Amino acid sequence: MGLLDGKVAIITGAGGGLGEAYATLFAKEGAAVVVNDLGSSVDGSGASGAAEKVVAKIIAAGGRAVANGDDVSTVAGGENILRTAIDAFGKVDILICNAGILRDRTFAKTSEEDWDLVVKVHLKGTYCCALPVWNWLKDNRRPGVIIMTSSTSGLFGNFGQANYGAAKAGIYGLVRVLSIEGRKYGIRVMGLAPNAVTRMWADVPGTQDGESYPILRPENVAPGVLFMASELAADHSGKVLAVSGEEIAEVRMLMTDGFHPKGHYTAQDVAARASSVFFPSDLKRVPSKD
Repeated sequence: MGLLDGKVAIITGAGGGLGEAYATLFAKEGAAVVVNDLGSSVDGSGASGAAEKVVAKIIAAGGRAVANGDDVSTVAGGENILRTAIDAFGKVDILICNAGILRDRTFAKTSEEDWDLVVKVHLKGTYCCALPVWNWLKDNRRPGVIIMTSSTSGLFGNFGQANYGAAKAGIYGLVRVLSIEGRKYGIRVMGLAPNAVTRMWADVPGTQDGESYPILRPENVAPGVLFMASELAADHSGKVLAVSGEEIAEVRMLMTDGFHPKGHYTAQDVAARASSVFFPSDLKRVPSKD
């Protein structure tokens, strides 16, 4: 018995890298998979038959899968991706929003086109794919799981990724809101911040194909995502996990104890109570209890 027996999963951007690793593992665990991929290059240009190759691999291994080549960043594309699942398998239970591109620049060199396209694929693309699945689950009174891909670049920041980080931070906000709205419908929503060497690392010396960092292969992220998609994570809606072959850890938005003036206060009052307002500058993470 697989963890996803009888489930139908849609995985966007599954023609390679992380998405392919999720799709192949989910199929092994019993899910029928819609492999979506436009087949574009890292910067979002061009197209190829990447999805079909992954589907062939899954079917050759005895699994069930169909390909879809729609653009995630359009409403029509999101609707067509859902329609592919319904036509092929009659339902959907799981959506993994994984598709993405990069156009890294320092902020001063980020063009309007670079900004718009990255935000469109990541943030709007998550909306375009999640909305039809959300409405189908709600209208058919079916529980489901939606996993949205954020990034440490959005959660913590990273040099040269203003467009990407802004989009990924927006996805974090979407996860939090939808996890609240989904309670009444039985729709569980989680956020994922994966760390793996994929083609998006192509410009980083020594990291091609994960040869220098085997622990950071996409296959080492996939089990964590399988956990999130399965009933093993049934009590964790609204949470965000950083997942890699090195570490699986929850990421949270936190507040300090703060300064509570209870009325009029001055800027100098804030400065005088800075130790209560701000976290310690050397605080990196919540200490482990292990």
